[in-house]
Amino acid sequence: MKYHETRIRVRFNEVDSYRVAWHGNYVSWMEVGRNELAGMFELDADQVFSLGYMAPVVDLQLKYRKPSLFNEELKVMTSVKRTETATMEFVCEILGPDDSLRAAGRCVLVLTDLNGILQFTLPPVISERIDRLLAYLEV
Repeated sequence: MKYHETRIRVRFNEVDSYRVAWHGNYVSWMEVGRNELAGMFELDADQVFSLGYMAPVVDLQLKYRKPSLFNEELKVMTSVKRTETATMEFVCEILGPDDSLRAAGRCVLVLTDLNGILQFTLPPVISERIDRLLAYLEV
């Protein structure tokens, strides 16, 4: 399995009173990596919306391993897992400048129409784009 790499620099407004990155920012960094990767295959939020669908997050898990500090450049490594259902599961590792694992997580998205009705099968246009994404990542 390959990963898509997104670089993030910890900004001053992202650190807390302990001088480490506030835990909630890791979710945002995962989202940046996820949208950047998905966008390469016309699957980011705007692109999916333009097709008449939404892809809300229904499950998010994150484990923190080591704190990140102000001005560190982090690598957000994003990939996907093949699923048997009409979902997309992204996996992510956030690495420090020394490649130490700072956090790891996963995020599951479902597909709905614009009225929020859950889609149990993927429309062909979405399915084709997901297939290209999976092939690119060798999943």
